[in-house]
Amino acid sequence: MLIKFVFLIVFFAVMIGVGLYSRRHATNVNDFVLGGRAVGPWLTAFAYGTSYFSAVVFVGYAGQFGYKYGLASTWIGIGNAFIGSLLAWVILGRRTRIMSNHLSASTMPDYFGKRYQSNALRIAASAISFIFLIPYTASVYNGLSRLFGMAFDIPYEACVIAMAVLTCIYVTLGGYMATAINDFIQGIVMLGGIVVVILAVLKGQGGFLHAVSSLAEFESDIPVTMGQKGAFASFFGPDPLNLLGVIVLTSLGTWGLPQMIHKFYAIKDERSIQSGTVISTFFAVIVSGGCYFLGGFGRLFDTEKIHGADGSVIYDAIIPSMLSTLPDILVGIVIVLVLSASMSTLSSLVLTSSSTLTLDFLKDNVFKNMDEKKQLLWMRILLVFFIVCSVVLALFPPKSIARFIAQLMGISWGALAGAFLAPFLYGLYWKGVTRAAVWASFICGIGITVSNMFFSYIKSPINAGAIAMAAGLMIVPLVSLFTPKMEENEVEKIFSCMEEQVVVDKKTALPREGKKQG
Repeated sequence: MLIKFVFLIVFFAVMIGVGLYSRRHATNVNDFVLGGRAVGPWLTAFAYGTSYFSAVVFVGYAGQFGYKYGLASTWIGIGNAFIGSLLAWVILGRRTRIMSNHLSASTMPDYFGKRYQSNALRIAASAISFIFLIPYTASVYNGLSRLFGMAFDIPYEACVIAMAVLTCIYVTLGGYMATAINDFIQGIVMLGGIVVVILAVLKGQGGFLHAVSSLAEFESDIPVTMGQKGAFASFFGPDPLNLLGVIVLTSLGTWGLPQMIHKFYAIKDERSIQSGTVISTFFAVIVSGGCYFLGGFGRLFDTEKIHGADGSVIYDAIIPSMLSTLPDILVGIVIVLVLSASMSTLSSLVLTSSSTLTLDFLKDNVFKNMDEKKQLLWMRILLVFFIVCSVVLALFPPKSIARFIAQLMGISWGALAGAFLAPFLYGLYWKGVTRAAVWASFICGIGITVSNMFFSYIKSPINAGAIAMAAGLMIVPLVSLFTPKMEENEVEKIFSCMEEQVVVDKKTALPREGKKQG
């Protein structure tokens, strides 16, 4: 117990220390929200990765989908790495940085407002972001607190409140730069921690081959492959179709999440994009791939602890039950690992929500003359308000809507990515996107997610989120073909930033063939 507390005290001290150090980088709105758009490749890549993966992935998703799909759940981590990280950086990174800087957009709702020249769209996007980031934050608190309860036997409520207070302190002090520096530190802990934990768990099961052999003895309890032996140790698992839905939501979904896209706004230069792409992908392969690979062995730890009174599986208890078998020093490492993953995600969520509500809703709409000092004050006030809302949802979750962490997060990701992904992606590349198409995507994404919460016509909230994203990708170009276009000269001005000429060294780009070199 002493070892665990020492790890925690050191962790908390570093987080707060970074917040104090970063205060000098949070003296104006641009610095507080974007770090002055001068964040290098390592900080940006780790900020992206650590915001992507939290206790939600480690406890909720790895536990639930590892139990359902066995070792095939590792495909989710691979999808996260190559779709959610590599392709996201390649397709969105550079263009997001160029256009957001050209439009002087600090948030995703601000981008929608200026790209489509509609203040109404900006306000709507701001409201959607604030509302649906709350259940995501609550799910992070939920996963984090379950591990704390396992390691320290501390009441769930006390854990949630303590994490909320710590997040509030260091984000309020240092803004984006504090989160970026802490993300880098936390990312290093996550990389080392996940490798150590996997090795320790497999060793406890007699090694990798013995663990796989034991897993292959389980008979499938999933309707598609009912009674089949070896399904949980197979290449595609017992239920490939639903597995695909999880991969789509957790991988492609990041392309439409405000707190993830926000990282591209703050990139320093071209070198940062190139290096960040590689670093972020490597990080995701190790952390996400490792989490789901570990979760794939969940059935080997099937005890009474992971079952409710009615005999049903409590998915969120699987990973804590698995880790409770480790020595104290390794449990301490796990706690710091999950804390690192979760605190970085929490800080990103609360900063995104408070900044978008201040800059996109209050500024120029509620308060006409809002100077920098007042904007910073309101961001910090709303930061606290957002944390309070998410804590309340974490402490008193509506059981009828979401029983587990994965479902709570699925609702959040489904609504946000379903609404934002298509108009954001198309808006970076295609001049023909119309305002009506953006509204249609907002309505479709929120409509599918919210209606499914109450009527459950799509059994899984995860699949509902994936369907919402796919629907948006089809609706936006379709509606754009039949609705009034934006003024051509205004659209040309918006895209003019993509045509600006820049001079680079030959080591970066070769000259055109036939052109005089020198």
